[in-house]
Amino acid sequence: MTTPILIFDLDGTLSDPLKGFALSINYAFDYFGLDPVSEDDLRPHIGPPLDESIAILTETEDPDFIGELIEKYRERYIEVGFAENILYDGIVSALSELLDEGVTMGVCSTKRVDLVERVLMQHDLIECFDFVSGGDIGLTKDMQLGRLLDAGTVSGPAIMIGDRRFDLVAAALNGLPSAGVLWGYGAKEELLLESPTFLLSSPDELSTFYLSE
Repeated sequence: MTTPILIFDLDGTLSDPLKGFALSINYAFDYFGLDPVSEDDLRPHIGPPLDESIAILTETEDPDFIGELIEKYRERYIEVGFAENILYDGIVSALSELLDEGVTMGVCSTKRVDLVERVLMQHDLIECFDFVSGGDIGLTKDMQLGRLLDAGTVSGPAIMIGDRRFDLVAAALNGLPSAGVLWGYGAKEELLLESPTFLLSSPDELSTFYLSE
């Protein structure tokens, strides 16, 4: 049996972005005179595309205003917000173990690709991955996975690994198995509704994917 390519989500799967996300959202909201949002209220918005989250938080469908808010959000995030991401305990050792076993790995995040790369470089993880896919306004995760498959970047068996339903749905739409992780922002009930192939409780269970050969 061939060891599958492992495709990781970033936020809520490899790293915890809450602090930088919350401060950058509220930086943008303050600039436009909007009320601040608590970290607790922002938790459900870690994972979905940023434009969708901002539309919900501001109760607006005005694409121009949403775009302005995203631009202001990124102003702070690019400067300092990305550096406020914290790796989950056990991620470094799990990735090192997978590398030692020759497992091919990549990242597929709805975050813009340059920001994904900055987070990975900050934590000296960029060399762990053979490819990095980032999103943008109007680009959903299932579209990203489809492009990786169409381009041959992902060929052969592969598993999408993430903490939210969006990761699992994207995998299903592209005919890929999925692994839901319980250390991020998606509740167990949310993940189970999407029937993941695997459900992992801690990063050390990532070894499942080569020990099962």
